Amino acid sequence: MSEAKDLLLSALTIKNPSGAFLANRYYAGPLTDHFDGKQFYHPGLPSTDKSLCDLLRWKLFSRPARWPDTIEARSGLRPDARVEGLRITAIGHSSLLIQTAGVNILVDPVWSDRTSPFTWTGPMRHNPPAVSLTDLPPIHAVLVTHNHYDHMDTATISALWHQHKPTVISPLGNDAVIRKDAPEVQVQTGDWWQSFTLSDQVQATIVPAYHWSARNLGDRRLALWGGFILDTPAGTIYCAGDTAYQDGKIFTEIRSRRGAPLVAILPIGAYDPRWFMSTQHTNPDEAVQIAIDIGAKHLLGVHWATFQLTDEPWEEPAQLLDAAMRDRNPQSLTAQAVRPGDIWEV
Repeated sequence: MSEAKDLLLSALTIKNPSGAFLANRYYAGPLTDHFDGKQFYHPGLPSTDKSLCDLLRWKLFSRPARWPDTIEARSGLRPDARVEGLRITAIGHSSLLIQTAGVNILVDPVWSDRTSPFTWTGPMRHNPPAVSLTDLPPIHAVLVTHNHYDHMDTATISALWHQHKPTVISPLGNDAVIRKDAPEVQVQTGDWWQSFTLSDQVQATIVPAYHWSARNLGDRRLALWGGFILDTPAGTIYCAGDTAYQDGKIFTEIRSRRGAPLVAILPIGAYDPRWFMSTQHTNPDEAVQIAIDIGAKHLLGVHWATFQLTDEPWEEPAQLLDAAMRDRNPQSLTAQAVRPGDIWEV
């Protein structure tokens, strides 16, 4: 299969056009300001939906940068079993190990070689996970922001369940998605602003994100998406998951409701071309604006340098993050584009 066809098939399984359906097979709950009884949506904002023509225009006529087969990153790490303060280890792409107050949390764990429903095609890793599954410390909680394949890897979730029996938390409807592939896994789901106790000192709250969900051509926006706020003794952590900037209102609302976080973990990659991606993924400049809006002291940029999902060169997100920080010069904010194996701690 040619590279172009491979990319197109991958896109059809991940960034798929809107599909018709008769009912929501993942979630049957009350109507809200972001659920109409069939699909979840963003009230008052442009739709994230793209047509098949848009998708074909992107994939057939764009000229994506060619990434090297291997992008250097640290691997083979063996994290401590217990951390009392706060330590964040970048596993790769958006996968994170957050250790705080004796609680070990994985966010969007993806250990598979491809972010795809298939083992033979789809975006492939350019570096291994920084920590092997067998070298993980005891995992107490797994937080899954949404069901795109680069964030929800059901094979990894199943492996973690068998080894650690963690608390698994995701937005509404994603329990059905996970159980389809891993029926043994027990999943707790919640709406935006719903909180979950992970320990007597650590709490996770699902918060809004400007994004969407789908696993195939017929289930677009049938499950909810979001980010997480983690309240810990060391400070508040904001994990945005995937998000666009849009009108920016959710970020000021998060700050108003939950206060300014110590650290904001924000996506800085998979943004090009902007005409296709701007309603679903931030670019680095927008990530800096989110960190400013939410009042974070530190920005950790993720969602880059592991899987090529879009057209930009692999190193560009880090370069543009540095440029955005120079241009905006926020006095109370630090920013770092984290690569697999990078560790941030306080």
